Amino acid sequence: MMSRQVLAVGPDTTVIEVARTMQEKKVGALLVAEGARFVGIVSEADLVRRVVAVGGSVHQVRVSEIMGAPIITIEIDRSAHEASDLMSERGIRHLAVTDDGKIVGMVSVRDLLRYFKNWGGL
Repeated sequence: MMSRQVLAVGPDTTVIEVARTMQEKKVGALLVAEGARFVGIVSEADLVRRVVAVGGSVHQVRVSEIMGAPIITIEIDRSAHEASDLMSERGIRHLAVTDDGKIVGMVSVRDLLRYFKNWGGL
């Protein structure tokens, strides 16, 4: 159910670049990486709430100013129900999936909706 495509941008990336990458890759969130280490996550909601809604400049605001940190994760062997519960409790729409502590994918609310519609109820 998760996307195994782990997409990331650097902390100095501008918000406009992030929005373009999200559009091009058709994703709603990107991880933020410093070198080989993931340090945060930025979502469409972050772009709207922390930049657009407050009149910020999409050409000047950097990801490091609006990203969520630390990254909320769930181990790959946990159930869709547990992922849904965690996302609900934390008020988030994207969850990094880990395998022995290493991020290996992302799951979104949309992924969970598709899963529950096709394979089982809550």
